[in-house]
This record gives sequence, structure tokens and C-alpha cells, in this order.
Amino acid sequence: MTKGLFLTFEGPEGAGKSTQLNILAERLRAAGHEVIETQEPGGTRIGKQIRQILLDHGATDLKPTTELLLMFASRAQNVDEVILPALAAGKIVLCDRFTDSTLAYQGAGRGLGADMVYDLDRIACRGLVPHRTVLIDIDVATGLARAEQTRMEQQPTSFHRTVRDTFLQLANDDSRRIRLIDGARDKQAVASDVWAAVADLME
Repeated sequence: MTKGLFLTFEGPEGAGKSTQLNILAERLRAAGHEVIETQEPGGTRIGKQIRQILLDHGATDLKPTTELLLMFASRAQNVDEVILPALAAGKIVLCDRFTDSTLAYQGAGRGLGADMVYDLDRIACRGLVPHRTVLIDIDVATGLARAEQTRMEQQPTSFHRTVRDTFLQLANDDSRRIRLIDGARDKQAVASDVWAAVADLME
């Protein structure tokens, strides 16, 4: 059991989820909450080293299964080193991407399937599920035009369409946890909807 609150931000490339995570973190801190911000992959010293491999333009020979295992290696380190201790201390943890992204990118986009993702999630995360997930949606063309050009953004447009479709399906399948927000508006309008999506958990 955890005493804190675990919120994750998801979305296709260029949706603005990182910006919205930062805005929410500032609002929560201003209200007196203790907030930890982290990201996947990344979030720890080990995770940042793994992230460099995963986003490296030159890592064109990285195989899908290797990519999947590296994602969960970073996540396992983050869960044990950062997320679970913060939750046990009663803090609010905001995480930029978590297992929903792996379902979309590696499970669907790479064609590895959801079963393999869930099997690894059970090992790396040991049942940890976000209390609420904010899914910021944007169409593929607009998102890619906004996004930084890492190895992931360089994937074919069809890959990114599959990723987005999977996110939308996840939101449809688990609407109680995942709140879908239109990211194609100005950031303050999006931030207002983000707050509305999590405000009930602050009571």
C-alpha cells in the first residue's frame, strides 16, 4: 500500500505532456504539496544513461526486444529508487510516461504485443499502477512538427499513427483511470483540463 499519489502523463510525440506536468507540479507545490517529478525512460542516474541509448540517433541497430527491455530496466530502477520511496513518504509523484507508453510504442508500434509488456511490468513495477493518468492527445502531423527530433520521432508516420491509436484505445478501455485531453489548444486551456482531471484526487 502507498500513502502518496502517483500521477502519470502520456501522449504521442509533441502533445505537450512534459509542459503540462511542469505546470501541474508548480500548482501543487503552490498549494503546499510535496511533489516529485520524474520521467521514463530516465528519472535516475542509471535511467538517464539508458535514455541516452534509447534516444540516440545512431542507435539504428537497436532491436525491438532490446528496446523493450531497456525501457523496463530504466523503469525498475525508477520505481525502486524514486517512485515507491516518495509514495511511501506521502508525496505526490508526477511521472512523464510509464507503462501505457510502453504498450503504445513497443507493444503496438514495434509489434511485440501487450502480453510481453504486461509480463515485464509485473517484474519491474510489481503491481504499481498510476492513481490517475492524463493522456494528452494530438494529431500525428501536428505533434511531430512540434517535437524534438530524437530516434523515436524519426520512426515512420505509420508507427506514430499506431502509437496514437493505441493510446486512444487504452483511454477507451480504462476511462476511470485515464483522462483524455485535447492537446491542440493553448497550454493554459489544456492546463485547466489537466487540473479538472486530477482535482478530485486532491480532496
